[in-house]
Amino acid sequence: MTETLHNSSQAPHPRRDSRLPLPRIGITMGDPAGIGPEVVLKAVAEEEVRRVCVPVIIGDAQLLAHTARTLDLQCGYDIVRYDERLPEQISDPVIFHLDNVGGYIEPGVESGAAGKAAAGYIEAAVQLCASGAVDAITTAPINKRALFLGGYSFPGHTEFLAHLTSTEEYAMAFVASNLRIVLLSTHVPLAEAIRMVERDRIVRVTKLAHRELKRWGIERPRIAVAALNPHGAEGGLFGVEEASEIMPAVEECQGQDEMDVRGPYSADTVFLRASRGEFDAVIACYHDQAMIPVKCLSFGEAVNVTMGLPFIRTSVDHGTAFDIAGKGLAEHSSMLAAITLAAELSSMADESGRAVEA
Repeated sequence: MTETLHNSSQAPHPRRDSRLPLPRIGITMGDPAGIGPEVVLKAVAEEEVRRVCVPVIIGDAQLLAHTARTLDLQCGYDIVRYDERLPEQISDPVIFHLDNVGGYIEPGVESGAAGKAAAGYIEAAVQLCASGAVDAITTAPINKRALFLGGYSFPGHTEFLAHLTSTEEYAMAFVASNLRIVLLSTHVPLAEAIRMVERDRIVRVTKLAHRELKRWGIERPRIAVAALNPHGAEGGLFGVEEASEIMPAVEECQGQDEMDVRGPYSADTVFLRASRGEFDAVIACYHDQAMIPVKCLSFGEAVNVTMGLPFIRTSVDHGTAFDIAGKGLAEHSSMLAAITLAAELSSMADESGRAVEA
């Protein structure tokens, strides 16, 4: 069903003119039955977005127009069809139209048709990045069940994007205004996540986080590693992973590339310490260990970032919200934050790359 897209010759779109002051951000529409079309249109209409990037909405132009009419949102943007080139000079939002929605998509109802369409937007976004037609991507939410019904077996964006770009070392991270968290594992059962707390994996993810944080402009990242067990296992009373896996991984990282890595720190305090500025990022042992502090401190404003890809990818911190899809009730603050962060990180990564070349 999917092909690996990592060769820029696979897409016919021209590389962005380096004289353009603003990065182009490819924004996927997400599952067409969810709130993705609504939050994308709301965010792109914001002056805050227009100041920092040129939005390229990747989706279905007819469905976006219908959403705009139904919910009284701004649209009317120029349309570029999938088999056409993006103009070399653009300053206003455009819609990159795939025309891949087969029939009527009912808001709030998961379906294979919607999942397949959403997957197509992701594949097109990777093609555009690979060719240099856009500089980074921001993704609206997809529904994992719909994706499966559409013929795709990936548990989420992170794994799908890694497959499309042949990326072997990658990690999911979340960025809030005062907190950065990198996950050791993503969407796996808790029992499996615990088994994945092992030395080599911790070292790989921590090294990746260190490298990516430097690309983001943090000269010497301070990284804390969270403990797995209550109170950091209390010297082995509540578990052995801290002594057998996490501490050896921290010690190995401390001896490489001037990395500032510390821990393991009890998970009931380390995220608060990081939010107050003591650390630049925290390595979390499993999905919910990371997501609880993120959503308690910054729900609706946090941004999902995939580390390790050959381009910047950000996303919202929420799902498709089928219960309110098509009703005009969706809050777009996370999409707004995701687009602006993509623009910021893209510019930082570009500056970092030029500095290395120089």
